[in-house]
Amino acid sequence: MTERLGERTEGMMNKESRERTESADSTDSNGTKSIVLVGVGGQGILLASEILAQAAMIQGYQVKTNEVHGMAQRGGSVMAQIRYGEEVKSPLVSKRSAHILGALEKVEALRYWEYLRPDGLAAVSSQAIVPVTVSSGSARYPENVEELLARAFPRLVYIDAPELAAELGDSRAANIILLGAISRGLDLPLESWEEAIGLCVRERFRDLNLKAFSHGRSKA
Repeated sequence: MTERLGERTEGMMNKESRERTESADSTDSNGTKSIVLVGVGGQGILLASEILAQAAMIQGYQVKTNEVHGMAQRGGSVMAQIRYGEEVKSPLVSKRSAHILGALEKVEALRYWEYLRPDGLAAVSSQAIVPVTVSSGSARYPENVEELLARAFPRLVYIDAPELAAELGDSRAANIILLGAISRGLDLPLESWEEAIGLCVRERFRDLNLKAFSHGRSKA
């Protein structure tokens, strides 16, 4: 499946010049922001989604979220959609309408490439998680992932989130590192992010996560 994913994504990008001239459902009249977070089971996508939603609510925005777990318990794809604004009609993010695409696994970024609007920001972790289909020999992990990412996303923040988190003492904070990078592309003030982390993270982990968020924010 991953080999086909690389081929399919590259073929879709060959139509880029035509698609980028088409009108996308990318801007709500009331300024609603749409964010898509993706990764695999166990990477903390849902916590990152919860913090983002909480930060927006702290600022008084209406927030709607949608989560697709897939085969998360087996390391499968996980996607969270977050939309916030003065009035949000639906939690669903249409293709080519997301202002931000955040990915904790680089092939997952390619899998959900179509969701990002033409001028949107992609924040992608360099982590590669080899799926069962690859380890069993039935598929190959694409060798040119970085090249495909550069072609797919004109606005790309490529960040080694696990390594940066490990420097802080806990590689599990990679999701908050990425969230810090994402925050640079949104209109939510730093204070709302910090308050949201305080509300969503257990007290004994708050300092670590606040440091991870600040670290990721500084790298974007």
